[in-house]
Amino acid sequence: MSNPIHRVGVLVFDGMKLLDLAGPTEVFGEANHFGADYRVGLVSVDGRDVRTSLGMRIPVDAAATSAEAFDTMIVTGGETFPANEVTDDLASAAFSMSHRASRTASICTGAFVLAAAGLLDGKRATTHWHHARELAKRYPSIQVEADAIVVQDGSTHSSAGVTAGIDLALTLLEQDEGVDVARQVARALVVYLRREGGQTQFADSLIVPVGEGSLLQGVVNAITADPAGEHTASSMAALARVSPRHLSRLFRDELSMSPSKYVELVRLDKAKSLLDMGHSVTRVAEDSGFVSSESLRRAFITHVSIPPSKYQHRFSSTRGRASAPTRTV
Repeated sequence: MSNPIHRVGVLVFDGMKLLDLAGPTEVFGEANHFGADYRVGLVSVDGRDVRTSLGMRIPVDAAATSAEAFDTMIVTGGETFPANEVTDDLASAAFSMSHRASRTASICTGAFVLAAAGLLDGKRATTHWHHARELAKRYPSIQVEADAIVVQDGSTHSSAGVTAGIDLALTLLEQDEGVDVARQVARALVVYLRREGGQTQFADSLIVPVGEGSLLQGVVNAITADPAGEHTASSMAALARVSPRHLSRLFRDELSMSPSKYVELVRLDKAKSLLDMGHSVTRVAEDSGFVSSESLRRAFITHVSIPPSKYQHRFSSTRGRASAPTRTV
């Protein structure tokens, strides 16, 4: 008995990221070595070849209007978005392909293409961490999960940035062929079937900037200048020359968080910077304003999804790193 054919159509465009295409399609190609039968076709708006953000030419198989129906439609991401608006032609191509497919997916900023086509309205979705706030701002009906690597909402999938396209493809593969095949492919490609932690661990900062002329400007400047300082509700309110209750309202209205959470995120940014430099978890907790290493650990688990020791092992310089495994704190 022959295996079912899985037809995958990838919508590409000028300025797309090469890895957004190469990573997922390698997953499907590798799966064919383990008994699967994936057929991948590349589609552009008009059927013309496209060029990646690096200028490499990518041959295209068909135009969106004449392409065959696919089981799965995937739109790549690229540096084009969100700096530029998604063109009507590209949004229409995504809409057309999606409505002839059983499953729709986006990689990285490809979520902006699906959103422009109305394919994410009222759905949960993710994109590259750097652009998650912009996606939520531009399309308020979407429930953006900024920390997620892959999000599934019904038959619609979205992934975080760049290499997360591999995670997305492994998720689709597991749905099609089962976990055993997906695990074999992950091992062959030397990647995790499910990576630990969310994409927030890669973010350079979790802080939302305040608007120009905000009453909170002096407060956030003071917190940023001295994360380990004693930033109480009263002291912060005094800096803003408002009552503590009014201060809380300002933080909620402008930054969608409480003053204490903002302080914690600033301290977390400081802690990440110190961990990157190789300082011990105990010293990092003290210098960034956490009352203990356990308090620091809880903040990391809450906001980064991994403990500080694992974060440090992944992102600090390899120079001088001990060969012995680090203890999880």
